[in-house]
Amino acid sequence: MALAIIATRAGLGLEAPEVLVEVHLSNGLPGLTLVGLPETAVRESRERVRSALLNAGFEFPNTRRITVNLAPADLPKEGGRFDLPIALGILVASEQIPAAALEGLECLGELALNGRLRPINGALPVALAAKVVGRGLLLPAANADEAALAGELAVFPAEHLSQVVAHLLGQDRLAQHRLSSPSLPERTSHDLADVRGQHQARRALEVAAAGGHNLLFAGPPGTGKTMLASRLPGILPPLSHDEALEVAAIRSVCGMGLLDRWGERPFRSPHHTASGVALVGGGSKPRPGEISLAHHGVLFLDELPQFDRGVLEVMREPLESGQIHIARASHQRCFPARFQLVAAMNPCPCGHLGDPRQPCVCTPAQVQRYQAKLSGPLLDRIDLQVEVPALPPEQLTSPTLGESSATVRERVLAARERQRQRGALNARLPGRELEAACDLTTEERAWLADVLTRLKLSARAYHRVLRVALTLADLAGESRPSRPQLMEAIGYRQLDRLRGGNETPKAVAGM
Repeated sequence: MALAIIATRAGLGLEAPEVLVEVHLSNGLPGLTLVGLPETAVRESRERVRSALLNAGFEFPNTRRITVNLAPADLPKEGGRFDLPIALGILVASEQIPAAALEGLECLGELALNGRLRPINGALPVALAAKVVGRGLLLPAANADEAALAGELAVFPAEHLSQVVAHLLGQDRLAQHRLSSPSLPERTSHDLADVRGQHQARRALEVAAAGGHNLLFAGPPGTGKTMLASRLPGILPPLSHDEALEVAAIRSVCGMGLLDRWGERPFRSPHHTASGVALVGGGSKPRPGEISLAHHGVLFLDELPQFDRGVLEVMREPLESGQIHIARASHQRCFPARFQLVAAMNPCPCGHLGDPRQPCVCTPAQVQRYQAKLSGPLLDRIDLQVEVPALPPEQLTSPTLGESSATVRERVLAARERQRQRGALNARLPGRELEAACDLTTEERAWLADVLTRLKLSARAYHRVLRVALTLADLAGESRPSRPQLMEAIGYRQLDRLRGGNETPKAVAGM
């Protein structure tokens, strides 16, 4: 036949829309014309496909006019993933392989000049999409494990174009690739037992893990802020299968390994020189950023005030919505970004404000400018704000170890089970359901209103206090928060004075 249609898929962020590669051979001036909005790497496939077919021992119809259309025509096509379907389309159109052999199959892969198949990025989203429509998948062997994560999907991996053709001709069938269930990762060696003292910070870390709350540590250098943050993944529950697939799909699009971290909650720690695009994603061809790579995991921002203020402000929307929308002139992408923010900062530029070990050398104006780098709306979105003071030498050298991560994780899992029965983590519980779960008495509401007035807290901060109090009640096994939990939750707003408050939350809450 002179016309062939091969099914494949494009890669648009985390989506994999279907693309039909239509190949037509006709009389006329010999040549290969590629249409359908291909970018440079796709247009260059003409030379790769020609060389691969010839070097693999197949006939290339040099005397015919070849037209290749990538439909739909208005969908941007990027990368070398279309090499294999274009080559197979030419072989079908020139009747070197039967069209019926490709029924119920999708294929993709980049071709080397000698016919070998090279891996592509984003194979997992393609496999998930192919599974939905009930088709099998022909792809490079290097992508086989990744595609097999999709589950009930016929995956046919090949090393060379000749293997693909032999399979389609029925001469040497490719075996379906099977992948045993990936093993869950071993728990990290970072254990909370290694943290000496810092009981309030440890408590805040447990509360953050139990309710999915954002957390800010503030204190002088060397007090254990980074050490504490690195222990958070160890007390979080493992990812569910669906969550692990979402995380793996993001890593697949970014060309990162999957199986070595299957089921492990991401922990991303970008440097403070990271740009806004690096943090939230984007570019001329939008790709996921650090907040999406931290999806279902932890984003740790050390030296928080050292980040550009504009970079920090772009996180405000995803902190609320759990996703990031990127709009360009010709592209619009939406990436998931349901991450848990953990940040650390010094109290002043020199880092020793309030440090009994060393006097602060900063002027009041320098301290004010430094602290003003964090906007009120951003701090409003951080539920737990905790000071991490310098430890006295006797605590630092004490041989007594704190609770292990395993012990704390048991309490976290029990608290999360109570939240599961409500339908969502406390950090994401809708406002009406939050109010109903807290069920405050008239006296408690009046007391809380007075505290909020004195502390000049916003409506968002009020709901954050309720969320933390509800998590504290879940950890205590109580059905609703009482006055002690509300007071402790308000105490975790102790850094709100960075915004100009004159009274500390602890003092007001204890009135």
